[in-house]
Amino acid sequence: MGVQVHPSAIVEKGAELGENVDIGPACIVGSGVKIGDGGRLISHVSIAGSTTIGTDATIYPFAALGHPPQDFKYDGEDTTLIIGDHVTVREHATMHLGTPSGRGQTVVGDSCYFMVGSHVGHDCIVGNNVTFANSATLGGHVVVGDQVILGGLSAVHQHCRIGRHAFLGGGAAVTGDVIPYGMVDNHGRLAGLNLVGLKRRGFNRDSINDLRTAYRLFFASEGTFQERINDAVRLYEHQELVMEMVEFIKHSSIRHLCIPKAP
Repeated sequence: MGVQVHPSAIVEKGAELGENVDIGPACIVGSGVKIGDGGRLISHVSIAGSTTIGTDATIYPFAALGHPPQDFKYDGEDTTLIIGDHVTVREHATMHLGTPSGRGQTVVGDSCYFMVGSHVGHDCIVGNNVTFANSATLGGHVVVGDQVILGGLSAVHQHCRIGRHAFLGGGAAVTGDVIPYGMVDNHGRLAGLNLVGLKRRGFNRDSINDLRTAYRLFFASEGTFQERINDAVRLYEHQELVMEMVEFIKHSSIRHLCIPKAP
């Protein structure tokens, strides 16, 4: 089929288009953009900057990718946006370039789905198979693990970490790090584990039970938090999923840990 560019679209000299790319009406593709094989821009899409998009992407009207970050210190430096394969970006979604004072790049993994009005801020890293519901937003420098779901209108504060398989409720204001497999309620507090997601993704019953027991141990009222973490390590040193949570908690971060509401 070859590359198809609608007569009303603008593809600047220097842009690189893979095989079977389809550029729809009124799209603008900048000179530093690379779009992989099978990419499809429906219409009115704007892609700028040093932006690389993998294969089989589908981008809907009024999405804006690779424009300058919303950082007052940014002064036109050559930073990047990298988007993986099989990504869907719905209407009015935005993703910005990185900054020189940060990672210098914003990175989005494979098979992610960004619903209407969602936003990925500068210097974020988003894993694979992540879903952003309508208007879900990441501040700058956020790291999101694989298989995370962000509910509609949820917002993650800059520099936070969201562990793998976590679920953020709609409207949640997340100001701390969320443990892997955690579930955040609509008020931005940790509210248990993402049990529905774990079952749907085929985690076995024993692993889920171990995670639940470890979670209760982490956030029990007896002893200090460090003592409880040490207890979990002694009990579950050979349980990979529990140790993933332990390592996430032990990893240094400038944000506090998102915890359950006090009883």
